Amino acid sequence: MAQNHKIMANRLIFLEEDLKELFTDLHASGQWADGKEISDAYAIEDPANILAIYRQEKNHPNFDLKTFFNNYFVSAQSQGKEYQSDSSLPVEDHIERLWSVLAREPDNEEYFSTLIPLPYPYVVPGGRFNEIYYWDSYFTMLGLVESGRTDMVEHMVKNFAYMIENFGFIPNGNRTYYLGRSQPPFFSLMVSLLAQEKGEKYLIDFLPTMVKEHKFWMEGEQELSKTQANYKRVVLMPNGEVLNRHYDNIFSPRAEMYQDDVELIERKGKAGKQTLLNIRAACESGWDFSSRWCEVPDDLTTIYTTSLIPVDLNCLLYHLEKMISKAYVLQGEGKLGTNYAQRAESRAKAIQQYCWNASEGYFFDFNHHQEAQTTSLTAAAVYPLAFQLASAQQAESVANTLTQELLKDGGLLTTNFESGEQWDAPNGWAPLQWMAIWGLRNYGHDHLATTIKNRWTALNIKVFKNTGKLMEKYNVVDTSLLSGGGEYPVQDGFGWTNGVLLKLLRE
Repeated sequence: MAQNHKIMANRLIFLEEDLKELFTDLHASGQWADGKEISDAYAIEDPANILAIYRQEKNHPNFDLKTFFNNYFVSAQSQGKEYQSDSSLPVEDHIERLWSVLAREPDNEEYFSTLIPLPYPYVVPGGRFNEIYYWDSYFTMLGLVESGRTDMVEHMVKNFAYMIENFGFIPNGNRTYYLGRSQPPFFSLMVSLLAQEKGEKYLIDFLPTMVKEHKFWMEGEQELSKTQANYKRVVLMPNGEVLNRHYDNIFSPRAEMYQDDVELIERKGKAGKQTLLNIRAACESGWDFSSRWCEVPDDLTTIYTTSLIPVDLNCLLYHLEKMISKAYVLQGEGKLGTNYAQRAESRAKAIQQYCWNASEGYFFDFNHHQEAQTTSLTAAAVYPLAFQLASAQQAESVANTLTQELLKDGGLLTTNFESGEQWDAPNGWAPLQWMAIWGLRNYGHDHLATTIKNRWTALNIKVFKNTGKLMEKYNVVDTSLLSGGGEYPVQDGFGWTNGVLLKLLRE
């Protein structure tokens, strides 16, 4: 298994620790349109030597920072950039061709980089994202299974297990600057998918890593009290239950968007550090960024992610607890299986209590500081349907609200609020289309599920025929446009779009 491999830490760059003022000076210079290019670059020699040379040369009259960077670093160019798509092909053939473009072999450890070497092949999303991403990968795997590439699915699951063994959790992506946060915990769904394809023994094989991931999310739960009601990702609820929130263990500006965060902190003054934590926590949610996380919906500086108990996160942890329980039973450890089954049942009841709004007929996030639900209407409400935590009546009510508020010509909106952020109107995203279709089918709402499917696939195919590309996200309101919003340009590739589209087309 993957845990036999050990990371070559001496080859990893920890940006602020190893490059110090060189790193901050590069970002502050404004000479790079995308800060991620700086943070992803390969160093051609030991960072300590580069820093020493920089300190000697930076005050010379003719010193040029960009020239210095180009002399000592190599930009991590997007592999497959030269790939030319053929829009005359059926989109399924295009996706089949793209798997090899987006695939990466086990990483060579003979360089200095922020890229964490992984022992098995994997698939990246594409565009500026040249590393594996946690929750993206589950939706990519749906398509890999349809392509008969279950070996690649197994490799990717083993890579995630490897990171759990080495770091105690699955980071946002395999970069050192992501080691403060995770992403929505889809590992148990990946293991379940693999077990469906290759046998239930995989549940037992990956049981230790599922348990370890659960411990990461539940760290500090035993120490919670009325005077210390939250710690990292756990929150003591008003009636004594423990639910989860998003968090980040690092409090410095994000390496991939460093200068943006520095300027945000400067604008916020004393409140800047807390704002930064909430920015990072939203990145862990995968929804970076959305009105969902803001007290004032169209003002990112009011972000308060850590105050919220997200309904989707807790549904995912319910699934993790259920899969751990099932694996223990399969292993013959019924007592431990019962323990995790009880934890899952307790969580299910708490989700109902704190996230279901009977008068609105919809699931919402819960603000644990105010002890009240939020009013942000989002597609996260489909998660209780996907994991069968809703009653039939609740599912019908959610389906009605989806139809009235979020269903558009190109599929489902993420939220019904237009803020300029990418996880808001008018954008739709592949993972949420799939979770909605899955959830609605669980309760017999096949007509709505099929409507979402047809509108989404039609939009994906239309954009492909017009551009030769499959996008990270789509404008589902005006299907004549691409999408927008966010901190970076629209990316093409794109792992989870490819996976969900292929899954839906081949059903």
